[in-house]
Amino acid sequence: MDNEQKLLQLSAKLYKFLESIPKGEKRDEFIQEADRQLDERGKIIELLGQDGFQLNPQNKVHLMLIELDKGILERLDTLKEEIKKDMKILQSSKKNEKQYLNPYSSVRVMDGMYYDKKK
Repeated sequence: MDNEQKLLQLSAKLYKFLESIPKGEKRDEFIQEADRQLDERGKIIELLGQDGFQLNPQNKVHLMLIELDKGILERLDTLKEEIKKDMKILQSSKKNEKQYLNPYSSVRVMDGMYYDKKK
């Protein structure tokens, strides 16, 4: 099997894998598997680049590769946005927990100090 066909198969497999993004604990395993598949796909792309591979929009296989790549990028962006959202929620909950444990940490009090404005 030539590298173009391998790339097409790996791209289709990755596209299908990224179809549904799990929530919670399973997402770590999901991200590791997606990373592994992206690495494998990257190696094939690197081999094709060394061979002087050029995408030809008239070729059906190449057109399919372009469409799969667009879909993969969209799904990876969706995954990235979900991770960002979860990180923002985590940061917010950490801040709220800290504020709950010590509610007066952000209050500046100048007890015992007197400023005389007169000269």
